[in-house]
Amino acid sequence: MRSHLLNDTTAEHYRRSVTEGVERVARKLATTRRPFTGAGVDDLAPLIDGIDLDRPLGDASAVLDELEDVYLRDAVYFHHPRYLGHLNCPVVIPAVLGEAVLSAVNSSLDTWDQSAGGTLIERRLIDWTAARIGLGPAADGVFTSGGTQSNLQSLLLAREEAKTNDLAKLRVFASECSHFSVQKSAQLLGMGRDSVVSIPTDHAKRMQTVALARALERCVDEGNVPMAVVATAGTTDFGSIDPLPGIAELCDRYGAWMHVDAAYGCGLLASPTPARRALLDGIERADSVTVDYHKSFFQPVSSSAVLVRDASTLRHATYHADYLNPRRAAEERIPNQVDKSLQTTRRFDALKLWMTLRTMGADGIGSLFDEVCELAVAGWQLLAADPRYDVVVAPTLSTLVFRYVPAAATSAAEIDRANLHARKALFASGEAVVAGTTSGGRQYLKFTLLNPETSVDDIAAVLDLIAGHAEQYLGENLVHAS
Repeated sequence: MRSHLLNDTTAEHYRRSVTEGVERVARKLATTRRPFTGAGVDDLAPLIDGIDLDRPLGDASAVLDELEDVYLRDAVYFHHPRYLGHLNCPVVIPAVLGEAVLSAVNSSLDTWDQSAGGTLIERRLIDWTAARIGLGPAADGVFTSGGTQSNLQSLLLAREEAKTNDLAKLRVFASECSHFSVQKSAQLLGMGRDSVVSIPTDHAKRMQTVALARALERCVDEGNVPMAVVATAGTTDFGSIDPLPGIAELCDRYGAWMHVDAAYGCGLLASPTPARRALLDGIERADSVTVDYHKSFFQPVSSSAVLVRDASTLRHATYHADYLNPRRAAEERIPNQVDKSLQTTRRFDALKLWMTLRTMGADGIGSLFDEVCELAVAGWQLLAADPRYDVVVAPTLSTLVFRYVPAAATSAAEIDRANLHARKALFASGEAVVAGTTSGGRQYLKFTLLNPETSVDDIAAVLDLIAGHAEQYLGENLVHAS
């Protein structure tokens, strides 16, 4: 069994095995004609349940053959131009190369004596990102598993920096379109979901600063503490960006921690287009920022970070263990990243971004995100001109929320069911993948455009497919009802 360990004696075995795996994936990518096969749980579950994990195949080629049946054939392929579903991006090749390197070397980014140069690369990328945000010379941060962890750590720091230890008095303010991880974080931090105050949004799905000001004033009048305001720079459903400068002013006035969840909108940090970069004006005033490189920087999952204006606030996540990061290490200025992180063992995910920047440059990444933002505008124009569809709001980033509305009058509930059916039927066909959400209590569909290879023609074709499925559903229901 030692022949399977990666070391100096098995380097050739490693090369052959990985090459075969890469070749199979390359063939799959080159020949995939749909984003999905339409396979259901009942199709795949028996195949996977029928595999005896106590009887290994012993050969990587045989395992890859099996993997074709249980995974590769029916995977959802985000690189396909008609994958228009969730916030999943196609990935850039330099980052995939970085993934291969970091997996083989397997550095752990918790302590210097496990990572050395990896620690310095991660720190350099944190400095680079903080500079792009404009957080100032005292900024710092750390890579995380994703936006949920970044939001959790930010609110942990905000809780510890708050002016009371009475958790029942702490309040967090976030827009009604903010990510669910805000409520989840409050629960994990012992405050309860009810401590999160939902602020209404305007017609563009941006937090209303007037409503926020009233909520903050009411909070103080009731004897509670405005712990934090979570502004969103790219909401999951609408891609909307809250009015960051106005929120910053209110945070200053009420002494609240300002956190910006830019998990989606962080791609604007790399945009070579000044007007598009200006959409993030005010983010430089944040106390903490979430960025998800694995969304709008086209990185493989996972690649995220939390940034803070004041590096000293990261001490709230610091614990010292004699067997890992003793206090004397900090006194000796040994750079142990675990001192800043909620995680201990942590992958060298920063390498993927490093490889990308060193190959493509920031403008290369930003121009890809600019492309999908421009595509969303074209898609919105298409939807706005199509009488079959109602589109909620013009896009700020690359998301479109819309619903099919039949020409013949029918109930809103029936329209809801038609849109739900159309999404499910489209997914089952494998022709395209779209997401769904609600707006105003009604069912809507959603395009999340993150693939520069997607064209306006793709969008038009998918709209026709959706309309066809919805019309078929409504027609069949009309027949059954008559």
